[in-house]
Amino acid sequence: MLRGILPEAAIEYQEKRRSPRYSFIASAELIEERADVRIASRVSELSRFGCYLDMMNPFPTGTMVLVKIAAGDAFFEAKAKIVYSQPNMGAGVGFLEVAPASQEALGRWLDEAEKEHKGQSD
Repeated sequence: MLRGILPEAAIEYQEKRRSPRYSFIASAELIEERADVRIASRVSELSRFGCYLDMMNPFPTGTMVLVKIAAGDAFFEAKAKIVYSQPNMGAGVGFLEVAPASQEALGRWLDEAEKEHKGQSD
């Protein structure tokens, strides 16, 4: 149960996600192209439609960015939008345009993360 939230509300909150989100650690870079501002960050959670990035000074909510993620020998790149921003913590990023090669890398990472998650819950 989420602290301070009734169980029904916790269930309702979880159902807002379009796909499962998994713990996933990788290096990332966010680029705000209009001003050519780059922020190095770290992915802590990943899903089919977005990710959470740990960083001290995230871009404001609504900022359009290019997100680049590297893990192992795979690389992912997508046009994205900052969905929510938490100063001194990080930002939730929603993927908007993902090239086929990046979609393939994302699929592999999610398959691996799902297997790890299932292994931990057994």
